Amino acid sequence: MKTSNTILGLLAGVAVGATLGVLFAPDKGEATRRKISEKSKQAKDKVKEGFNDFLDTVSDKYSSLKENGEEFLNKEKETIKDNMKKTY
Repeated sequence: MKTSNTILGLLAGVAVGATLGVLFAPDKGEATRRKISEKSKQAKDKVKEGFNDFLDTVSDKYSSLKENGEEFLNKEKETIKDNMKKTY
């Protein structure tokens, strides 16, 4: 979960920095509000993209772990069956 916190923190920092940059730029109120709106939409899209990438990574790792676990379980079942046949 450290990676997800880092990604979210980084994206939040970028969004805050962009917003502050627009607020302190010398421009008319309407233009500033438009810029803030645009930057907010861009930041939201980046956060969504980062979160979707994170979910894909977690999903891939879960699938891999599940597959490896199933393979291990099947091998162990076969080993137990073989040992039982040898015993009887």
